Amino acid sequence: MNVICNSCDGKFTIPDDKIAAGKTATLTCPKCKSKISVRSPKKPGKTEPDEPEKSFSFEEDSDDIYAPSDKPFDFVEEEGKTAMVCESNPSLRKKFIEILEFMEYHITIVKNGRDAIKKMRYQSFDLILVNESFDSSNPDTSGVLIYLERLHMSERRNIIVILVTKRLRTMDTMFTLNKSVDLIINEKDVANADKIFRRGVSDNAMFYRIFKESLKEVGRV
Repeated sequence: MNVICNSCDGKFTIPDDKIAAGKTATLTCPKCKSKISVRSPKKPGKTEPDEPEKSFSFEEDSDDIYAPSDKPFDFVEEEGKTAMVCESNPSLRKKFIEILEFMEYHITIVKNGRDAIKKMRYQSFDLILVNESFDSSNPDTSGVLIYLERLHMSERRNIIVILVTKRLRTMDTMFTLNKSVDLIINEKDVANADKIFRRGVSDNAMFYRIFKESLKEVGRV
């Protein structure tokens, strides 16, 4: 189906199998970053009289339509949380995905640093987990971490960044600041990753709660 953003009139396509029939999902406009609610039409014979199906704008021949392969983004149910996992080790990746799914995150898995950066440009994530050696022979020159470090603070403070490492201590606050991340977990502590993740997410929410409330009071968010 094709959708038009009400804020900027940007046009893009959504694979029909991305949203279950009759369900509502949210996505971030790849053009203006506005949130868009999309309801997939019900299957024939299941339309309720008091809840008309949502109509969409179709412009199949327009050059302005965004193709998912060029402007990638994922979809989550209303009020869902999104997470991106940048981890090459299959066993670690499986463990992290299980934990984040249990924490009710909608997971996006990326193949390499280029894929990760491409997705971050067009989609907002609540949490990003990245191994410092992901698609990089030098942990200090990780393309994903450099991209996150250069994000404007108005965007960066809305993302929880978890750094997976072999050389730093878990929850080391000094290196957390040095690496511009929110939480560090050493690979040897993966067995306790669920508790560490929950603690990190909770601490992050508490840290920013007063700051964000102050911004709302002065009308800046």
